[in-house]
Amino acid sequence: MGTRPNLSPLSIAVVGATGMVGREFIDILQQRNCPTKELKLFATKESAGQTIEYQQRTITVQEMGTGCFSGCDVAFFSAGSNISEEWAPKAVTEGAFVIDNSSAFRMKSNVPLVVPEVNGHRIPKKTNVQIIANPNCSTIQLVVVLKPLKDAFGINNVTVSTYQSVSGAGKLGVEELSNQTLANLNDKDEPLPRVFPHPIAFNNIPQIDVFEDSGFTFEEKKIMLETQKILEIPDLDISATAVRTPTLNSHSEAVWVELKKDVTRDELIRCLENASGLVILDNIKNSLYPLNRQASGKDEVFVGRIRKDFKNPRRWVMWIVSDNVRKGAALNGIQIAEKLFSLS
Repeated sequence: MGTRPNLSPLSIAVVGATGMVGREFIDILQQRNCPTKELKLFATKESAGQTIEYQQRTITVQEMGTGCFSGCDVAFFSAGSNISEEWAPKAVTEGAFVIDNSSAFRMKSNVPLVVPEVNGHRIPKKTNVQIIANPNCSTIQLVVVLKPLKDAFGINNVTVSTYQSVSGAGKLGVEELSNQTLANLNDKDEPLPRVFPHPIAFNNIPQIDVFEDSGFTFEEKKIMLETQKILEIPDLDISATAVRTPTLNSHSEAVWVELKKDVTRDELIRCLENASGLVILDNIKNSLYPLNRQASGKDEVFVGRIRKDFKNPRRWVMWIVSDNVRKGAALNGIQIAEKLFSLS
């Protein structure tokens, strides 16, 4: 797909720079002191002209056009599948690695789908300029927990129910929850739902994305297929249910994992303690377990409520929480770039 020299500091582009995940990309690049030669920010025509501060510079957001990725080492895409499908190949042709946060390329056999702590070996060599897919936010936190269990004990099957915050639907999702909540609390007419299929305030909605003929939603399908690809278990028995909850940020998951071996709780805990990017919060006597508010703004994936199933001694139940905008999107993409360019 082309070659380019190893440049440091990097020339970086962010597509969807004014969105929730795009802004998170920019914030994390600053927090991690990414050596930056140039930062190009792209968004829609409506957002073009806005300015964003970065490393003591004021950068103007632009529209994309022919040649706009020329000279870029890496382009972070977070502007939806349609934009990625049109512009990501062009960015590669112009010499930039693309780390794409949409679902456009995740299941293509020639595109690596990467969580660095899990399958960092899939990150291509720096001379092979191409698209690298960032997984679904719920998939990322799930596989960070499943990978060490797979390696140590093997996995027979997985069942996961996700409880996903409105930040997963972007700024408009957050605004919809906020406006409906305020209206309810102040005895005013509730704004009609526009982002979600039903009012989200004081409600749980067992639908994220569109329903397919199978009865599963596209979100649930993504979790199942992406987990199989990342863990390199194409026939993994996995089922998912995805629920939107009236929480602002961080996604939670109730997970049932059946292992191939009999293990003690201490053995399982030690396995998870040694895993990269994972923090165990599990002390039920003190009501210590992962919480949305606690995980928000953090880099790690948190796991707790770890217990053995009553009927099946090889089935373990656990509760997993992570910041979906951070680790579930922007941070994971930046960690890919750090390994790609050996910055970490």
